[in-house]
Amino acid sequence: MTNPISTSPVRKKTLTRLEKILIFPIGQLNLGLKIDSVQKIIKYLPIQSSGLSPFGVIHLEEQEISVIDLHHLLFKEKDPIAYSQDGHIILTRQLQRESFAILVAKPPSLIDVPLSEIRILPESYRRSDTLEIASHVTVIPHQDDPLTIFILDVPYLLEKFTQKN
Repeated sequence: MTNPISTSPVRKKTLTRLEKILIFPIGQLNLGLKIDSVQKIIKYLPIQSSGLSPFGVIHLEEQEISVIDLHHLLFKEKDPIAYSQDGHIILTRQLQRESFAILVAKPPSLIDVPLSEIRILPESYRRSDTLEIASHVTVIPHQDDPLTIFILDVPYLLEKFTQKN
């Protein structure tokens, strides 16, 4: 009698570690935040701002929260949809610093990305492009064309956000 365990092929279980990424379009770009950087997503609230810079403030639950309009920051123009009732605001989670919010035109999506598919952006690219606010990139299959997602560097974005423009 043969031992069925010893004659069966060996199956190796490989566990793929996944990172949850909240993705959202800004212009023609797809940007993302690691889910542990996100506190919550809310519908658009009026933003108080001079309109001259991509920064403003919202009043939420008895506190004032700084907001950044990434479309305005990256493309030097506002996306009118983001400033309408169709817009959304992503509240970030910060442990050591103040939290801030990101204005987006469309509701973000949550995806799982294998850690092995997330790459660090070269420092030379970050220093020479407006996407210096991104630290990583991933490319995922999506319909006919792959989708490139630039993952934001939240501590750097907050640092840039709090520097004088």
